[in-house]
Amino acid sequence: MIATLIIGGEIAFWILVVAGLCSRYILGWRKLGASLLLITPIVDLLLIIFTIIDLRSGVRAEFIHGLAAIYIGVTVAYGHRMIKWADERFAYRFANGNKPKPSPKYGEPHAKHERQGWYRHVLAWFIGIILLGLMILIVGDPLRTQKLKDVAIWWGGYCCN
Repeated sequence: MIATLIIGGEIAFWILVVAGLCSRYILGWRKLGASLLLITPIVDLLLIIFTIIDLRSGVRAEFIHGLAAIYIGVTVAYGHRMIKWADERFAYRFANGNKPKPSPKYGEPHAKHERQGWYRHVLAWFIGIILLGLMILIVGDPLRTQKLKDVAIWWGGYCCN
């Protein structure tokens, strides 16, 4: 069930983004477009709520439950950047906006760009680890949450198996 919700959440995220951008640039409904883009975080909130409900119902945590925390961490850290990327391209294509600038390829600007990506990854990891820890605390059963601990260790790069 949780796997379906994660996949559905990802699909819903992109449907909201595309619908928001189409409303904004193709149909000219700027307020509706902005509203659709602003509600994308609700998808993530619902996903973590359903994941916790599933765990509280007595099921043993699996990798997929941990994947929900990773998904949310990545979405929080990268979501705004992804929407901005798509918005620039939609504006250019459908509203005579400025041509999007390519990422820097060399030198200090390139290094800065790469560092910012690394900082975003650390932020995604931090958020995901906090969510994994909260799920472990909420369930309160170490035997049923071992997989969540395994996900935290795996994502931290300490996987040996």
